[in-house]
Amino acid sequence: MNKAVIAIHGGAGAISRGQLSPEREREYVEALAGIVETAQAMLEANESALDVVTEAVRLLEECPLFNAGIGSVYTADARHELDACVMDGNLLQAGAVAGVRHLQNPVLAARLVLERSPHVLLIGEGAEHFAEREGMPLVENSLFDSEARYQQLQQARSVGEVSLDHASAPLDEQNKTGTVGAVALDMMGNLAAATSTGGMTNKLPGRVGDSPIPGAGCYANNASVAVSCTGTGEVFMRTLAAYDISALMEYGGLSLQEACERVVMEKLPALGGSGGLIAVDREGNVSLPFNSEGMYRAFAFAGDAPSIGIYRE
Repeated sequence: MNKAVIAIHGGAGAISRGQLSPEREREYVEALAGIVETAQAMLEANESALDVVTEAVRLLEECPLFNAGIGSVYTADARHELDACVMDGNLLQAGAVAGVRHLQNPVLAARLVLERSPHVLLIGEGAEHFAEREGMPLVENSLFDSEARYQQLQQARSVGEVSLDHASAPLDEQNKTGTVGAVALDMMGNLAAATSTGGMTNKLPGRVGDSPIPGAGCYANNASVAVSCTGTGEVFMRTLAAYDISALMEYGGLSLQEACERVVMEKLPALGGSGGLIAVDREGNVSLPFNSEGMYRAFAFAGDAPSIGIYRE
């Protein structure tokens, strides 16, 4: 008998206690708590894992603290390009969008791709036209503008760097990652995962990372696990990090914790990859490993008090 559970993340990186004021820390904790509690209530109402992770990520996209949706960073041409993926572990269905500029909630567009198209991944204008035909309004790219993110772009330009970003105040500007995600196991035993991102500060227009790629930054399979990743996307793509967790469990016989530790603490660092992931297996076990200094994260079992963390415990 599984125990329904939701886990969310808001990015990983060099999150220093010295850089994060008590007031700012409280903002993150309150945001994570509110979102995980909403998702927990959905699980307790017997809603599907797919609906729960979609809503959790939509709420994360709406929170400017995180690098997804409203909080997204700037590309090298001072615009915003957003990516998202959702995956249903029951039927191994996935939907994703990449490089969209005019959709307020990319995760909702990804869900539409899953449910109402014969495809898995749509990009750019094609994804936007599809979403608009399916009832999603288009928005101005300036909706995602913020002064703090623009200053990050200016700083990145001044030193010629491309930065994985998360949020302005608490992260070391030289070492930061930015994605949001959710994984869940529902009362029926179904797993689902969702991941969304605003990408990298000062990235080349058209760059796509691991977040919208099933198996790289997002994966769910009822036979094993649901995973959402956050970190150096190119390395997560090269290692198929999310799927590798599932494969190590299904074919290698590893436990959830063993598989996550192998990928996050061994395989990714070997290629220079930093960050973390959240994972829930088919029995309701939870793992939230990261090899960076911190990761914004929360999880909650149905009927239990949520657990929220930022730093290493």
